[in-house]
Amino acid sequence: MTYAVKEMFLTLQGEGVNAGARAVFVRFAGCNLWSGREQDRAAAVCKFCDTDFVGTDGAGGGKFVDAEALADAALEHWGEGRRNRFVVLTGGEPMLQVDGALVEALHARGFRIAIESNGTLPVHPGIDWVCISPKAGSEVVQRAGDELKLVWPQAGTDVAEIETWDFAHFLVQPMDDARADENREAAVRFALDRPRWRLTLQAHKVLGLR
Repeated sequence: MTYAVKEMFLTLQGEGVNAGARAVFVRFAGCNLWSGREQDRAAAVCKFCDTDFVGTDGAGGGKFVDAEALADAALEHWGEGRRNRFVVLTGGEPMLQVDGALVEALHARGFRIAIESNGTLPVHPGIDWVCISPKAGSEVVQRAGDELKLVWPQAGTDVAEIETWDFAHFLVQPMDDARADENREAAVRFALDRPRWRLTLQAHKVLGLR
């Protein structure tokens, strides 16, 4: 299988339970909730994405001929040292491409694998850390995992239903758009009103990281 990757880079995880961890990010091209083209945004299921996942022209990106080649590239980005190898598979929607061969190849190189998915496709059972970020209007089938990250506010979100899902951590994150200040206030109120939830912020943006 050939894998289409928008970009790959070494950084610090900026949000969620693993915030601050050194990680290789593999951003896969393509998504099933939005084409990535601005002219299609208004009609998309997910209208607020702030990530460029179109094409394979980003730094470290490209088309990798097989899982071994992609895993080797991730290892090269990590650099020296075997301890605490951590890779984050994201997108776009990574489960459009992630398969058993890639999971096996990354594990063989000593990586702990995290995924950030919209949950509309089942996550591969070999993934070590599952973070699901549901989008209002989509059908979420992956209703169990390590981390549920709800971008807020999202009109039409059934919070009570989400709270029945089987996740170890429930996080709320302010939507980063033209109403960012109001969204932060709304997310703070959300967390104050619901003790089960924790607030998470996008620290990588504050720090100027990718």
